[in-house]
Amino acid sequence: MNNNGNNFYQENNSLRDYINLIRLNIWSIIVISLTALIVAVVYALNAPNIYKSTTTLKITKPQGNILDAPLIPEFQDFGSDRFIANEIEILKSYSLRNQVAQSLIDSFKLARDKSKFALIVSKEDRSSKPSLLTVEEIIELLESNVDISQKRGLDIIDISVESRSPYEASLIANCYADIYKEINLKYNRQQLTSIKEFLARQREEKLAELSAVEEALRLYQEEKGIVELPEQAKALIEQTTDFESKMNATKIDLTITENTLKQYKAELAKQDPNINDYIESFATEPYIKNLQLQIADLQTQKDRALSSYKDSPRRSEIIREFDAKINDLKEKLNNQLTVYRAGILASSPEEIKELTKKVLEEEVKYRSLKASYDKLSDIVAEYDKRLNRLPTSSIDLARLTREKQAYEKLYLQVEEKYQEAIINEQSVPGNVLIVDQAIVPTIPSKPNRLLIVFVGLVIGVGLGVGFAFLRHNFDNTIKTPEDIQNRNINILAWIPHIDGVETNPELEFIVSKKPDASASEAYRALRTRIKFSKVDKDSLKTILITSSRSQEGKTTTAVNLAGSLAYANFKTVIVDADLRRPRLHNVFGQIRYPGFTDYFFEQVGYEEIIRTTDINNLSYITAGTIPPNPSEILGSEQMLNFIKKLKDEYDYVVFDSPPLAAVTDSEILAQIVDATILVVSANFTEIDLLEKSVEILRRDNSTFIGTVLNNFSYRSGYSSYYKYYYYYSNPTNGSKKTKVKTN
Repeated sequence: MNNNGNNFYQENNSLRDYINLIRLNIWSIIVISLTALIVAVVYALNAPNIYKSTTTLKITKPQGNILDAPLIPEFQDFGSDRFIANEIEILKSYSLRNQVAQSLIDSFKLARDKSKFALIVSKEDRSSKPSLLTVEEIIELLESNVDISQKRGLDIIDISVESRSPYEASLIANCYADIYKEINLKYNRQQLTSIKEFLARQREEKLAELSAVEEALRLYQEEKGIVELPEQAKALIEQTTDFESKMNATKIDLTITENTLKQYKAELAKQDPNINDYIESFATEPYIKNLQLQIADLQTQKDRALSSYKDSPRRSEIIREFDAKINDLKEKLNNQLTVYRAGILASSPEEIKELTKKVLEEEVKYRSLKASYDKLSDIVAEYDKRLNRLPTSSIDLARLTREKQAYEKLYLQVEEKYQEAIINEQSVPGNVLIVDQAIVPTIPSKPNRLLIVFVGLVIGVGLGVGFAFLRHNFDNTIKTPEDIQNRNINILAWIPHIDGVETNPELEFIVSKKPDASASEAYRALRTRIKFSKVDKDSLKTILITSSRSQEGKTTTAVNLAGSLAYANFKTVIVDADLRRPRLHNVFGQIRYPGFTDYFFEQVGYEEIIRTTDINNLSYITAGTIPPNPSEILGSEQMLNFIKKLKDEYDYVVFDSPPLAAVTDSEILAQIVDATILVVSANFTEIDLLEKSVEILRRDNSTFIGTVLNNFSYRSGYSSYYKYYYYYSNPTNGSKKTKVKTN
């Protein structure tokens, strides 16, 4: 089936054609546009004000230490954009939103004016007292109402919040920033915090141990009386406590280093499980291990020498000699470590080089402390043996005194390290800076009411125009003469729609009521073209007017064609051959019978069925009584004789017949008349039905001469027809009309 709508786009149409297509559908476009505009206006007027508040953060990329990386559980760093993207995901995380939700709930409970909140309160009943949503509901709301984005090319993050309450919008944005900054600072300080907490525990333990030893010494002295240790024992105890306090302090450093190393190794194992063994093999390489042992041995020798030469003038010289040897060994160790470090880092992936370096340094530090601790343990054990050789009466007192002094020194060292850890922890800044805090907005950011109305209007116009083109594209009806001609079907005339016929049925006979109307001129053109449609003009006397279906205007066409023939001084008669639903009598305001069927049944005479009109030369014959067998009557010998009788008496006989698609009456008549015309109604008759009707009329002994396009709008999308309409619809041009313009 050939779609008429597609033909519109296949033809070469001008801009005027498209404009006129819109003109034809202007009311549909206006209705759709106004509907969209009204919806947009109503929405814009009723849309609540939405306020937006933004806090701006600057995030500095962490340098050097993987444990300093803010809020990132893994250490990878693939550039600033990747780092900022990770931070944004953390800001959007469930755990952070949970903390923000808890903070908002606390703020709501402390607020005096509960009406300042909109997002986190129940919306079921605004008239009642606002009630808080659950934590889960607030978390879900935060996900959809908080926008977190990075400014392109900058380490700047904007946290924007939208709410009906300006106060709540700024509160949520600032809560996000404050909680994120707090968590960031916590993660930045996590290593130092871990050391501080460890030293705090050691501080409490050593204080308790010192108190216990002091109490034991006091009780011993009370039980035994005041016992004075000999000078030799005092000197031995002083030396022992020095080394024991150093051993214990080294043990604490060793524990801290071991814990730090474990953290680094755990992070490194996530990226490369095999690299830890590789680094450990470097740290325990015999040459390095030997240097570490030599350094530890020289350090213990130095401590022994200093304890033996406390007041000696050679003390400074001894310190310089040992320091020179120790520094020389340390330089060799550092040089060797530099070589190893370069080798390890060269073979490590770029993203884990920094962590690999830290693991190597901590591994070497741990081995060095372990060597020092072992040496100090040996010295303390040696001094314990010497204490055991003291007189029996002095051993217990000496041991208690040594323990008391050792714990005092150790406690002071731990206390000093603890205070340093507190200072170090507090001195570590976060890498998040709040550039601008969110302020309470005074002007709503949404809705833009003018924009909503404008967009609604644009969408409405677009939908209206789209509807017009879609309607045209999917409309499978005949619209213009070209739609008929393009299917190799002859078109005799195109009749414009008769204005006012709906309210005034008398206008249906337009050639009589308004001879100067454009429709009347079109019927006169039809009369002329029928006369010249056959070479033998004298043989064309009987004309059958039919259509594909009902309500296409065949009766109107038949009456006005007959009227135009009569006005041309041709004696004409119209016969209502539609024996199914006759209507000719209604056009002339008469009753249906007697008609030609009554004449056939010899109920009336011939003269009784001929009815005259106010127009000279124009008569008509109604259908009469409706018979049960119209097809047999129309195809009978009696019908042929009746037509012959009419032809002898009149110049033209016009038959109005039933539609082709309904019954076979018109097919029968088409075989016995001189010419058959098919009436097609614009925007009503479907293309496939037209083609089928023409196919029926073109069978053997065809008398089909063409079609008449009825109800055609000259104001359609075709400029040549519109010019014709303008000429003949203008009353000032009425006297100038001479012929119908053809396309």
